[in-house]
Amino acid sequence: MFPKSRVGPDASGQDRGNWPVPAIRFLRTRYTRPDLVCGARSEFEMSDFDMMGLPAALVKRLAAMGLKEPTPIQKQAIPHGMNGRDVMGLAQTGTGKTAAFGIPLVARMLEMEGRPLPKHVRGLVLAPTRELATQISVHLRAYAEGTPLKVAMVVGGQSINTQIKRLSPGVDILVATPGRLLDLMDRRAVRLDAATFLVLDEADQMLDMGFIHDLRKISQVIPKSRQTFLFSATMPKLMNEIANSYLQSPIRIEVSPPGKAADKVTQEVHFIAKAEKKSLLIELLDKHRDERALVFGRTKHGCEKLMKDLVKAGFKAASIHGNKSQGQRDRAIEAFKAGEITVLVATDVAARGLDIPDVRHVYNYELPNVPDNYVHRIGRTARAGKDGAAIAFCAPDEMGELKDIQKTMKISIPVASGRPWEAMEIPDKPKGRGGRGGGGGRGRGQGGGGRPQGAGGGGAKPAGASRRRRSGAGGGGKPANA
Repeated sequence: MFPKSRVGPDASGQDRGNWPVPAIRFLRTRYTRPDLVCGARSEFEMSDFDMMGLPAALVKRLAAMGLKEPTPIQKQAIPHGMNGRDVMGLAQTGTGKTAAFGIPLVARMLEMEGRPLPKHVRGLVLAPTRELATQISVHLRAYAEGTPLKVAMVVGGQSINTQIKRLSPGVDILVATPGRLLDLMDRRAVRLDAATFLVLDEADQMLDMGFIHDLRKISQVIPKSRQTFLFSATMPKLMNEIANSYLQSPIRIEVSPPGKAADKVTQEVHFIAKAEKKSLLIELLDKHRDERALVFGRTKHGCEKLMKDLVKAGFKAASIHGNKSQGQRDRAIEAFKAGEITVLVATDVAARGLDIPDVRHVYNYELPNVPDNYVHRIGRTARAGKDGAAIAFCAPDEMGELKDIQKTMKISIPVASGRPWEAMEIPDKPKGRGGRGGGGGRGRGQGGGGRPQGAGGGGAKPAGASRRRRSGAGGGGKPANA
């Protein structure tokens, strides 16, 4: 199942010749429980990367990058990866998942002899978005710097002819989005029949984006005798089907419960009318103009308009969404990282794959339709052990989304201002000229309080405010600070 590699003499001076890689790694890996050989789950006690049986050149490179102490997901995943096991990792964003699969992937590629054949790929990493693929390729190139390994990336929005030329001599590691990879396969520009390592990163998002059929087509041409890593921040029901189809007797690693936010993220929600969201956002952003903030919206048009309004208000803002070219998106992200812009307005295209340690604030200007996306959005802050704040705006028609988010996360988000909206029942036979609810009242989202207290005050109450009801909970019981 595993490729053999010439490893030379061991610590005692004995030449072990062409032993299978996993066997050698088992000898070199320190563990605490003997039932590891039976495939039982065990905890490895690793103090640093030196104890994981990694190639010396890779350990030296990691140290040069400042990576000396593995994160919890890395401590568990890397040793199993070096032992040749399939790994299914469940971990929130910002926990170091890229290194958890990237380090053993680079180590395995370094052990292979010769160069890849033309158009062939030895290790394949699939990611759902261009931004995440870019982030992964940057990390992998950093790990492989100074080695003969060739890392390539193919995503949509870029010249496919350039990518065909890039793949022509063969590559050791290919990072790709499923759609573009299938295009290249249809043109016979890439071959996967020699791939021995497969990574599915953010697999749950690939399911959400409808890539399930693309994944099945790709898996049919990759050898079954491969090693597979699957990482996901959440665990939808369909994930079991994916795991059973792609993994063989995998080790399951769960660093934190699915749907849980990073420990150092403080969360709060403002209950506010939709028409007043922009003024509240400007007011809050104005309090930390020099700190990076991500603002998430639902639609491409809405994000673009909001960005232009923020620029008019004097903020250094940019936007990324599906209508932007890949070059525009890349330039906006680089400017955000460099501090040239401080506010980045984005759709969920930026909910994953942005590894910017200094993002202090994440605003959910509009709540996502999929509750798991809320977890990914706020995972853009409080990274690398730093503090962060997640601020949500909830209009009357978003109360259902908020309830779903709180149910998924098993928490009640503390209320910063306003009162939770309470939906009003629509009578079977509407009375009065207003039609819905009588007297002109709106059928959904009655119960807030116009512009929330503490949010600048003085705002005019929206129509129907006098008929709003108040409730003591935001869709998940009484908040801790209520």
